[in-house]
Amino acid sequence: MSNAISHMDLSHDHFIDASGLLCPEPIMLLHNAVRDAESGEVIKMLSTDPSTKRDINRFCEFLGHELLSEEEQGGEFLFWLKKV
Repeated sequence: MSNAISHMDLSHDHFIDASGLLCPEPIMLLHNAVRDAESGEVIKMLSTDPSTKRDINRFCEFLGHELLSEEEQGGEFLFWLKKV
């Protein structure tokens, strides 16, 4: 479930640890981080809520941010998105 970008090489400017939180809290944290980020900065998010897979894709589509990559490992979901 990953894009062509190597996650080991994908740097980020901001990190959100939303593990243990349930919808809508991870998206609320992401919304705050995007608001505080500069255009072009990358936000990495860790979540354990499976609904974030759907929610982050919709968040990016609706607001026009670029979902660079996503990955699932042992019940943890990692997302990298770039603020436009």
